[in-house]
Amino acid sequence: MTNTLHRQGTPDSLAGDYIVFLTPAGGINREGCGEKKRRFLRLALSEGPVNLGADGKNLITGGEPEQMIAAVTDESSVAATFSDPEAVRRLVGHLKRESLGISVNISGLAEEVDGILGSHGIVRHSIEHSLGVLGRIERLPTRQVLEITTMCGHGLISHNFARKMIDWVKLGKLTPRQAARHLARPCVCGAFNIDRAADLLTKAVEMA
Repeated sequence: MTNTLHRQGTPDSLAGDYIVFLTPAGGINREGCGEKKRRFLRLALSEGPVNLGADGKNLITGGEPEQMIAAVTDESSVAATFSDPEAVRRLVGHLKRESLGISVNISGLAEEVDGILGSHGIVRHSIEHSLGVLGRIERLPTRQVLEITTMCGHGLISHNFARKMIDWVKLGKLTPRQAARHLARPCVCGAFNIDRAADLLTKAVEMA
């Protein structure tokens, strides 16, 4: 499973939000997989991701991407985040040709992901959905805030931080893009979509 299942938003907003993971299985294909993970990240980087994650670093905190990739080992978790479905389509084509022999997870709208896979003659192995949030949901922050914070599945972007960035954009202290990059820093797995965050922050200002 993936903690990126819990992203919130409209279908239009989520249509530009894809996370691709390479996930080996312990005792089966993890030993010696470091080079395959590095290859995956280099292929992803060639298609212009909005974020990458490896070893607790992302494109904002990790320095030069190639240095971040070079440090990947068998134990590293790796992911790439995209806004452009065509970039994901091309990456899937690369991965099919490379045949790395490791499970690939794609998080996104199911219909969109199925279309990408189908264009390469691939039938997905399985699918998982989030059942949503149950209980006293009236205590949750606004949807405007949740659409931003749920882009970090580990919950490392606080609701107050998101509110502060929304306020700073409204006040003109930061551009939406600058605020989105600040918000991306705590997301250690690189799943935070900076493009989508900037769009959400822009809309927050328009709604003010």
